[in-house]
Amino acid sequence: MSDTRPASVTKIVSRFQKTADPKRRYQQLLWFAKKLDPMPEDQKVPENKVPGCVSQVFVIAHLEDGRVMYQADSDAQITKGLVALLVKALNGLTPEEITALAPDFIQETQLDVSLTPSRANGFYNIFKAMQQRAATLAASVDMA
Repeated sequence: MSDTRPASVTKIVSRFQKTADPKRRYQQLLWFAKKLDPMPEDQKVPENKVPGCVSQVFVIAHLEDGRVMYQADSDAQITKGLVALLVKALNGLTPEEITALAPDFIQETQLDVSLTPSRANGFYNIFKAMQQRAATLAASVDMA
């Protein structure tokens, strides 16, 4: 399964697998949060909000040369780290690669063990929202 996975996802998984200590994994997440490009405030509107998350999470996507580029933000640092991890993993992939990706890679990072159930659930909601946006972009290209 993992050999069909995009290199960007594999790279992030292996980075977290090198860290046995749950505290260090959190530190890595916070590092990702700090590295996340700021999202324009005018894009933080209800239609860009990810449903089912305890914290506020916003995701937007557009196509560049047939590849999906995301921008995202969250008001909670750990969640922002999760969003940043997903942005880093998924940016530059095709809509097809994103919609075909299974969210099971989060288990391989072992982050799901460290996350509270609501955060783990939030991760899946964010991932699904990003997949939906990729599918919508693919559909809009197909119609054009």
